[in-house]
Amino acid sequence: MPPTRPLESAADRGAATVLVLGLVAVLLATTVGVMLLAGAVVASHRARLAADLAALAGAARLGDGEAVDRACATADRVAAMNGAFLVSCAADGLALEITVAVAGPVWPEPARARAKAGPGAAAPLPAARQSSGPGSSGDP
Repeated sequence: MPPTRPLESAADRGAATVLVLGLVAVLLATTVGVMLLAGAVVASHRARLAADLAALAGAARLGDGEAVDRACATADRVAAMNGAFLVSCAADGLALEITVAVAGPVWPEPARARAKAGPGAAAPLPAARQSSGPGSSGDP
């Protein structure tokens, strides 16, 4: 006589289907959440890159003796070439500080980044060490 299966309860029929549908729904929600987060991170990186490049380009114009409005126009142009729009632009001497924004694919707020570029303070040169002769290390 072949082995017999125990009688299935009517309440157990389709339980695996419901479990699989629940797991698929959790997996789908997780995937959508990760994609939203990845889009926000990419927009943030693009904003930082655009801010850095635009600030450098604008500061170079200031260093060449151009007016602040022309330096800001250059920064705006460079930001637009990198998919961002200029939010603010201000000069402090030969340094230019800008803020840009990049719209994310589905995130409600644009990613913003700020950058400042200009000539840095000259670093002091290290003091020359006295040597007592050729090939010596200078230590007593």
